[in-house]
Amino acid sequence: MTTVAAFPRAVHRLDPVWIPLKDGTRLAARVWRPTDAESRPVPAILEYLPYRRRDATAQRDALMHPYVAGHGYACIRVDIRGSGDSDGVLIDEYLPLELDDAVEVIAWLAAQPWCTGAVGMIGNSWGGFNALQVAARRPPALRAIITSCSTDDRYADDIHYMGGCLLTDNLRWASTMFAHNSRPPDPAVVGERWREMWLERLRGSGLWVDTWLRHPRRDAFWKHGSVCEDLAAIRCAVLAVGGWADGYTNAIPRLMAGLGVPRHGLIGQWAHRYPHMALPGPAVGFLQLALRWWDTWLKGATPAGPEEPLLRVVMQESVPPAPMYSTRPGRWVAERAWPSPRIIPRRYVLHPARLAPEAGPEVPLSWRSPETVGLFAGRWCPYGLTPDLPLDQRIEDGGALTFDTDPLPERLEILGPPVADLELAVDRPVALVAARLSDVAPDGAATRVSYGLLNLTHRESHEHPTALEPGRRYRVRLQLNDVGQAFPAGHRIRLALSTAYWPTAWPAPEPVTLTLYAGASALTLPVRPADAADEALPPLPPVETAPPLPVTVFEPARSERVVRHNVTTGEVTLDWTQDSGRHRYDDIDLTMHTVAADRYAIRADDPLSARAEIAWTVRLSRGDWGVETRTRTVLTATKDTFEVVATLEAFEGDTPVHEQRWERSIPRDLV
Repeated sequence: MTTVAAFPRAVHRLDPVWIPLKDGTRLAARVWRPTDAESRPVPAILEYLPYRRRDATAQRDALMHPYVAGHGYACIRVDIRGSGDSDGVLIDEYLPLELDDAVEVIAWLAAQPWCTGAVGMIGNSWGGFNALQVAARRPPALRAIITSCSTDDRYADDIHYMGGCLLTDNLRWASTMFAHNSRPPDPAVVGERWREMWLERLRGSGLWVDTWLRHPRRDAFWKHGSVCEDLAAIRCAVLAVGGWADGYTNAIPRLMAGLGVPRHGLIGQWAHRYPHMALPGPAVGFLQLALRWWDTWLKGATPAGPEEPLLRVVMQESVPPAPMYSTRPGRWVAERAWPSPRIIPRRYVLHPARLAPEAGPEVPLSWRSPETVGLFAGRWCPYGLTPDLPLDQRIEDGGALTFDTDPLPERLEILGPPVADLELAVDRPVALVAARLSDVAPDGAATRVSYGLLNLTHRESHEHPTALEPGRRYRVRLQLNDVGQAFPAGHRIRLALSTAYWPTAWPAPEPVTLTLYAGASALTLPVRPADAADEALPPLPPVETAPPLPVTVFEPARSERVVRHNVTTGEVTLDWTQDSGRHRYDDIDLTMHTVAADRYAIRADDPLSARAEIAWTVRLSRGDWGVETRTRTVLTATKDTFEVVATLEAFEGDTPVHEQRWERSIPRDLV
């Protein structure tokens, strides 16, 4: 990584900048812009988040926004209504009010004397979501967006549900926002009213997991903000980026296939971060790529060099399984159209313990997985900074039906979604199937390549699920996550099927025995033939950033992921601790320390023993001012309901200022 301190145009930082809305609300912003922008106006680039611009994203922002601003842009990092130092209370994600506010902000930016009237939006995760959603609103000044690690479909490919299965990351994400929403605005910015604003948020933000659990189907709640409902509504240029290790990558091929505007997709081997700072490495010079995009669509410049293909991705090489990688080998490949006419579907029939191209007799295979299958799966949405990737799949395969190819006679590369077409029956009205695709080395080590989940009550529709008839035979289609992966000669490809995948997915209410009909079931892989044009792809630039923000570390960050098996009680627990360390943002003299502790517990024989508990502690201090918040959320279930217990405590110094408790019982509705 190269740090760049001198830019074509000198930059200054303005904070706070207050953006007024028509209802009297003020949004707080941090602005980087050329010092001479009043006389030489520039396009504006908006990043619009609830993550507190002065601390939570400050280190990341310092590497990125001054760099872009120094090349002739105004970069504006806005705290969404109810977050950071902005007025109001935040009560859910991607609400119509959030998008309405963004449209107002864009109009305000375009009208500033230092702005040319052209505006772009950029964002990773939440900001990538709302960039797409705001683009669908078509504000006149919005000319282009860059969306990173986001989705076009809030039900099919977000942190809440997957294949109609409830993700426990739904609880984790709700708990993360529970902790974010409990933080006060900065007294150094908002003055004496900080306490009143804080109490308003503590009392009013609510319990988001309650809302999300009440929408287990693909209803209007999730359709709102899912731009896949009408991709034609987006009429500006779209650059979509992400990584194979991220939870959101499936959206990029869909956007490339469905959008009718200038667009480009970029998928590396990365987890859930911008590509110039993402792991596993190698990272790329994303800021230079972003500048080329902005120069084209906000300044009307003719791109230097050859035009990028529609979709450029890393074809990952085989690696041994590990919970994290500093780098992953691979090479860049490209497709000029998507879906690509070059991709060849290769079908493998499921035989007992085997995958083979030839047909065979129909053989029923019955299996009941222990509820503990999945404890070594890693996070649904890895960040790559901690040990959050899957371990050796042999640990899990003993609890699943497995099907292997013969050792491959030659190298095989796939690009796109593997698909399992399964003939099956189950003995319960509610059941799920988890499918894992692994690269099995000659020594037996199995690295998970892709996976998918399907709540079998959603086999025909996510909007209108129906209970299963025990013993009845069904044919279901289970699409796994998109991937670009090479399998070396001599390796085997393994498909593993299980009736549990804890704690990625909440278990079915009863133990399930699945009968799979081998001979009538198949796996289809999207095989990508070699393309000589890949060798001619121009290299991506090396990483460049602005100088880092000065931060003093008092206690280092740490992360721990521990699985324990109590053989006396039969309970297996996964404890996951993420401690940010205690550190000070020197430019604003603010010290912060956050600790998130997750615990997932279950017994192998009892799905109703599943229990997820997530606790956060957040401390902020400056001089003699200090606050602390503690949040805790516990999710359990009966056969018919989800049970939620949550608590919130807030302190100013050692003095309690707010305490609240929630208890909710929510119908399971075929989950």
